[in-house]
Amino acid sequence: MSSEKNLKPVREGEEINEVKLKDFLLKQALITNVNTELKVKQFTNGYSNLTYLIQIEDKEYVLRRPPFAAPKRGHDMGREFRVLQQLNPVYDKSPKVYVFNEDPKIMGAPFYIMEKVNGEILTASSALSKQVSPEEFKVISDTWVDAFAEFHDIDYKAAGLSELGRPEGYVERQVHNWGKQYLAAATDEVPAAQKVMKWMSENQPKKYDHTLIHNDFKYDNVVFEDDSWKKISAILDWEMCTLGDPMMDLGTSLGYWTTANDPEFMKQGLRSPTVMEGNPSRMEIVQQYALKSGRNIDNLTFYFAYGLFKIAVIAQQIYYRYKHGHTSDPKFANLNKASALCCNTAWQAIQKNQIDNLY
Repeated sequence: MSSEKNLKPVREGEEINEVKLKDFLLKQALITNVNTELKVKQFTNGYSNLTYLIQIEDKEYVLRRPPFAAPKRGHDMGREFRVLQQLNPVYDKSPKVYVFNEDPKIMGAPFYIMEKVNGEILTASSALSKQVSPEEFKVISDTWVDAFAEFHDIDYKAAGLSELGRPEGYVERQVHNWGKQYLAAATDEVPAAQKVMKWMSENQPKKYDHTLIHNDFKYDNVVFEDDSWKKISAILDWEMCTLGDPMMDLGTSLGYWTTANDPEFMKQGLRSPTVMEGNPSRMEIVQQYALKSGRNIDNLTFYFAYGLFKIAVIAQQIYYRYKHGHTSDPKFANLNKASALCCNTAWQAIQKNQIDNLY
């Protein structure tokens, strides 16, 4: 990972047992002396798995583990490790991984160690502080869409990932499973959620391509090589990677793609550097992706509504953990409102049958 601005001291309650970690690193030949100083910091820009920077013996590693008190579903460290292990030899944007551990005695949960990739990560805050220009964002968005289309062209069979998922029936399972998960984590009454679930069940596409999909492909999950913005060095956060419909992947990315023309409550509820001048509209992103990938863009309203609803569920699940005291991170306190916003926006898109100019 990169961007020192995204690093903070480890949050209270999310500390690492440094003695056990150093002993583990020594046994894995990742360090040579158990008595050397260990520095640990925490990456702050994620909302799901916990990610730490480990600095020791002039080396830097990244450690990933599930959140505390999180269900295993969606936080399978072993699966994420295997994806990266298989992809790294054939795909230059897949970070190198070193070791996976499932013994709870070390950290209380499974975790893995990967390389630190240096470069630029664009969050809403970092883009503002760097004062990224409209001209730069035109380059950034082009590079991002190129990488997205390239990712969907990976030969997953050649990479040994044919068993990663079941692409047949993927859309139907996703619509059913995300609806089920929303109901399990619901805390507020959101009428639009029920309407969106019913509409998606009745309007889902039956035929679609089968590709590797990332499921969280957005600006702050890619590392640009430098601030020329012409190359992406690595893609991050592979926990939801699977095989399925690439347009579902695009729909999720569009859900995060708030723009300058969206109302203020959308821009605040789904904070993203995509609101800054120079970024394309959601429809322009779709057109660029279609041109670069050669895929058709039928059923676009469905894919966008699905992407928003999936984000709503993820936000609601995190808020549910926060409300029940399983995490104290203050940035989770209003995620129920973000979840409701996503549901309401998805219903707006369905009613208008469009993905821009929704309010």
